Amino acid sequence: IDFKVLILLFNLMIVVAAFKELKVLDSIAIGLLKKCNTYTSISFALVFITFIASMIVTNDVALITFVPLSIVIARKANIDVLKIVIFQTLAANLGSSFTPMGNPQNLFIYSYYDLSPIDFLKITLPIVILAIAFLSILIIKDKKMKLKLDLSDVIMENKKDVILFSLLFVIILLSVFHLIDYKITFIITIVTVLILNRRLFKEVDYSLLLTFTGFFIFIGNISTMDVVRNFMENILNSKKSTFISSILASQIISNVPATMLLSGFTNHFKELLLGVNIGGMGTLIASLASVISYKIYTSEFKDNNDRYLSKFTLYNVLGLGVFVPMIYLLLF
Repeated sequence: IDFKVLILLFNLMIVVAAFKELKVLDSIAIGLLKKCNTYTSISFALVFITFIASMIVTNDVALITFVPLSIVIARKANIDVLKIVIFQTLAANLGSSFTPMGNPQNLFIYSYYDLSPIDFLKITLPIVILAIAFLSILIIKDKKMKLKLDLSDVIMENKKDVILFSLLFVIILLSVFHLIDYKITFIITIVTVLILNRRLFKEVDYSLLLTFTGFFIFIGNISTMDVVRNFMENILNSKKSTFISSILASQIISNVPATMLLSGFTNHFKELLLGVNIGGMGTLIASLASVISYKIYTSEFKDNNDRYLSKFTLYNVLGLGVFVPMIYLLLF
């Protein structure tokens, strides 16, 4: 069991829960949206704030925060928010691919293969550059209209806690980038939360931590079986096969389990990292973050279930059609 990955995940989840409770992200978003007066500018703001936030606070938290905000804004402006939510989902999955803390599979690969921050960012930078162009084209080609929004300011009442948790977040990031021992950061995190807000312990996604623990045990067991090990190593015996296999596996079992399963049988970490992040597009279950935005949207617009799935699939298959050949050409 890789306790380092579990501890880093725990630390990040705690501090992100604090930011959510203190309404830090909401305040930033509302301040930005007040400057928008067209459908296109609002789309850009909502999609790219999700894109950037996912690099820092993970893709699922970015969607949990900004998809409901998009729905509220859409109702005030009387616009159809379906495409914006789909573009936000693409943005969260693509933006989170850039950093080690952007999503669980990145944090796992970063720790498992003991990558340096610079090496990691060099690998994932092409996805981000391509994503900015791809998302911008989708937004620009969408409908255009003038809008007027009347948004109330979000007040961050406890600014002292915002500062303290921001400092804690910096310390946690330093541990992610190997500049501070993660065990020391874990102790600092526990003590800080005990003093400032013990309720945050309830906000941690313990099911994800248990899932990781289960996969560590499962992969450790099956990798000792000669038949399984030989079969998997034959499938993943080249860079190309690792890249393609990681994309295909993500479509069926989601990219986090796919990462943990394939990592035990390949040393081609670059291809695995790119494959599982691109593989977050495609089917609804390819990335569990996509399921989050789907649930939020369909709970508000129950009659639009089929329409959402058809549009979601269209844009995600389009994304795969753009990213797979482009990244493949860069790799090989």
